[in-house]
Amino acid sequence: MTGKAERPRDAPHPDEALAAVVRRAGASAGGVYLLSADEPVLHLVVMCGVSALVAGPWRRVPLATVGPVSDAVREDRLVWVGGQDDMARTYPRTAAALPYRFAMAAAPLDGARQCWGALLLLWPATHPPALTRRERGNITSSARRIGRLLDEGGRRPAIPEQPRFIRLNRTGTSPPQSALAAADLIERLPVGTMALDLEGRVTYLNTAALDLLGRSTGQLLGTLPWQSLPWLDNPISEDHYRTAVLSREPVAYTVLHPPDRWLDFRLYPDDSGISVLITPSGAGGREPRTGAVTPSPGPAGPGAKDGAVGRIHQLLHLAAALTETVGVQDVIDLVADQVMPAFGAQGMVLSTTDAGRLRLAGHRGYQPGTVERLDGLSLDTGLTPAGRVLLTGAPEFFTDPTEMERAHPLAPALSGKEAWAFLPLVTRGRPVGCLVLSYDSPHPFTAGDRAAFTSLAGLIAQALDRARLYDAKHDLAHNLQQALLPHSLPHLDGLDVAARYLPATHGMEIGGDFYDLIRLGESTAAAVIGDVQGHNATAAALMGQVRTAIHAHATAGANPAEVLSRTDRVLADFDSELFVSCLYAHIDLDRRSVQLASAGHPPAIVHHPRHHPSGRVLDVETGPLLGIGLDAPFPITTLPLLPGTALALYTDGLVETPGTDMTRAISSLARHLADVRGQSVEHLVDSLIRRTLPTGRHTDDIAVLLLRARARSG
Repeated sequence: MTGKAERPRDAPHPDEALAAVVRRAGASAGGVYLLSADEPVLHLVVMCGVSALVAGPWRRVPLATVGPVSDAVREDRLVWVGGQDDMARTYPRTAAALPYRFAMAAAPLDGARQCWGALLLLWPATHPPALTRRERGNITSSARRIGRLLDEGGRRPAIPEQPRFIRLNRTGTSPPQSALAAADLIERLPVGTMALDLEGRVTYLNTAALDLLGRSTGQLLGTLPWQSLPWLDNPISEDHYRTAVLSREPVAYTVLHPPDRWLDFRLYPDDSGISVLITPSGAGGREPRTGAVTPSPGPAGPGAKDGAVGRIHQLLHLAAALTETVGVQDVIDLVADQVMPAFGAQGMVLSTTDAGRLRLAGHRGYQPGTVERLDGLSLDTGLTPAGRVLLTGAPEFFTDPTEMERAHPLAPALSGKEAWAFLPLVTRGRPVGCLVLSYDSPHPFTAGDRAAFTSLAGLIAQALDRARLYDAKHDLAHNLQQALLPHSLPHLDGLDVAARYLPATHGMEIGGDFYDLIRLGESTAAAVIGDVQGHNATAAALMGQVRTAIHAHATAGANPAEVLSRTDRVLADFDSELFVSCLYAHIDLDRRSVQLASAGHPPAIVHHPRHHPSGRVLDVETGPLLGIGLDAPFPITTLPLLPGTALALYTDGLVETPGTDMTRAISSLARHLADVRGQSVEHLVDSLIRRTLPTGRHTDDIAVLLLRARARSG
């Protein structure tokens, strides 16, 4: 030993590993997404074989969304999309945004103790519609290798502001050639030739191409053709480029070079870029070919940004996404995760109207102290343009601080940004809010930008209006639900208790899940958990009646079987069409025992450091659901309840999610109960919920009642 401290290693980046995986899989492109440490969002950190122009708008993928990458991580499985038709069937929203011919695979980056993110691979449309067993094995093992590489770093790599782009550098694809001889060959050709890199930028043109395009080398090299040539400034020309990059198939189309010259463009893509042939179209160039593109009216804006890529498809994608938002927070997250990247914005403030004032709903890219000064502004405020755009219904755009200062002198210093788009959110002639998108540097807004912003504002306004109505109804239902649950749980010496109730994150109906802890004596209590079928006012009313019946029979001295049997008869007399699952546990701390009886409810879980160190799913013989009225027996199961024993009761919303096996989910819950030691029951119950629902999203109500016995005082 030298006595010198080892220098800490930097967290590894999977750049070279990605390039090797893409080459080995025979894919055309790939990317690595990493999970953020502080939010359930996947970030694209490195990519190859595809440009930032194509991938940029999808560099942030919320884990809760439905898509190939998020599904692979959330469901811990390989996701394969064999082509355009497969994409449309499985992921229609993604298909609307990427209507191109290609195949895709996404696999989770599983490390030893955590999932780091996802590996994404793309193939040309020529790939067969199904993966072979060998291909599946290669993809899965490659993803695991990257996961282990990330494990070696010991800490999560930093998320870059922009994804890194690496070249594939395939070897042996072409023999060594003289660059000068190749240039001479291209110059002698009677057609225009142009080379684009995968970012879409011009890297080479021959003289014939310069003559046909009417520009000099200096005006075109290093530029995007649809920026430097005004007559190519339209979404369709840009879309042909995206089609070539993603499908790796040749693309041909015809464009009008004003005033009356039609040019044929033929794009030939590969892993290093795109070769473009340019020729006059037809005899005399008078008639356009199929797929002709006419130029946009007016000149191109001088600063078109990468966020403008494929605007038509982006708007389709965003419109589809907005139809799936439910609450106001969903709208805020969508604007932050998808609208901001799509338009290259660095800041966002979303405000809603309330009693003549603007109330802050959400923001990104600002310090909290900055936006707090904007909360509660009057609609007629002159501090910012927000009030005026709501009164007039017309958006306002400010390309730099000087332009903003002329109208609102205090706004630039207040914001700290240098360009702004103020968009009124108006639906059915009624203002519902204001969206501000801002930029860290001066930003020219083209006519296309302004039209897209205006269209998008109308869609966001409708989504926000629906979301506010949903939140109001959901809050009302949630408050009613809480009123039907116990406000507090009784204290018993020798028993620690914690409970949680979580309403479904989607749907505004009142749930039927319930829990209770009934004090029966100084050392005895009844722990109850249940689930009424349905999610409506009838289910909630029946839940209240069930709780009352169980409480009455329990305090009358009935044993667990008698409590469930008598409650079953009560419900049968109600002639209700709804049934109830229930698990009843009679706890005796002096005798250190617990008696359980079940009416069709998921099994309890028990853990003791010595007797059940791995956690155990209790095998409790169950009776029928309550309300059926069969007079069937409810068998009693008796277990020791030694100090240190933890007992978890829960409803099926905690372990039943689409696409997962409920039995495996319960076993996983038992293992987690055993893994977490030294925590209070309050922390432990929260840990159980986080472990089984990492995204915080669940389609059903959840109730959890956690009990842990300890030595009684005295």
